[in-house]
Amino acid sequence: MATQLTLQERKRVAQLLAMKTSYRKIGRLLGRSHTTISREVGRNGTADGYWPNQAEGCAEARRRERPLTRKLDDPELNEYVRVRLARHWSPEQIAGRRRLEHPAGRRASHVTIYRWIRNGPQRGHWEQCLRRGGRRKDLETRGKLPRRVEIPDRPEIVRQRVRYGDWEGDTIVGARRRSGLVSLVERKSGYLLRHKVPRLKATPVRRVIQRQVAALPAELKHTLTLDNGKEFAEHEPLAERTGLAVDFAQPDCAWQRGTNENTNGLVRQFLPKGTDFSDLRHHHIQQIQDRLNHRPRERLGWRTPHEELFMPPTGATQS
Repeated sequence: MATQLTLQERKRVAQLLAMKTSYRKIGRLLGRSHTTISREVGRNGTADGYWPNQAEGCAEARRRERPLTRKLDDPELNEYVRVRLARHWSPEQIAGRRRLEHPAGRRASHVTIYRWIRNGPQRGHWEQCLRRGGRRKDLETRGKLPRRVEIPDRPEIVRQRVRYGDWEGDTIVGARRRSGLVSLVERKSGYLLRHKVPRLKATPVRRVIQRQVAALPAELKHTLTLDNGKEFAEHEPLAERTGLAVDFAQPDCAWQRGTNENTNGLVRQFLPKGTDFSDLRHHHIQQIQDRLNHRPRERLGWRTPHEELFMPPTGATQS
């Protein structure tokens, strides 16, 4: 999800522009698209140059003037959703069919539709149209870990993606849930750490993560954002023993761990769904990890995650 530049980022943009740095390189240094930097300078700069405080004021004024619009405030889309809910379609079915019928039109994800139902004045009426009365298993039973810290409470610098050492974590499940893989991905570089876990239970998963991060230097151990699975129930001893500040994505918001989700998709190229991990050897897992960590990425300016994390370009922030 695109986000506005912060004042700190705008000050950095001004410094780099004064050094005649290209938009593309500024984007790499800030972990932003070069088009975002170009658009920022074009919209909030002046004929005399780009001044960060003035740019911040322009952006804030524009946000105040922009009316708040929600997708389901659109009458046509709202009617589309209501009609199909009345037919007892699930939000997933509605969102999928909408994409099929209106590929270029206004759409709403199933998450948006569920949220509209939960927060709307006719919640009870529309929940009666759903198979489980609106109680989705992943929304109701996951994310119940005690004393968990959610993403809104984590440091702002993590969202900005301007330093190294902020990680995202999840597990990949093998066939019949007999075993799995613990996957950790560094947010800024995309660097992957992966290890097999014999059982998807809290203690084995916690021990594997501890081993994964043990060899990392202190400046690469800041935060870890996890999925809401019960296998992460031992997050408190994990934080204490690794020095990582552990937080959790909000339920049904996988995009808040987007780097991890995308990397798991890359892993599936080598280990398709349905693969039995029971006989998977460590050296095979290491080969996959090495291939991905040494493969160039467009968002890194065609550098590799390994180069980005352990040989960062000049001006990048380690801590």
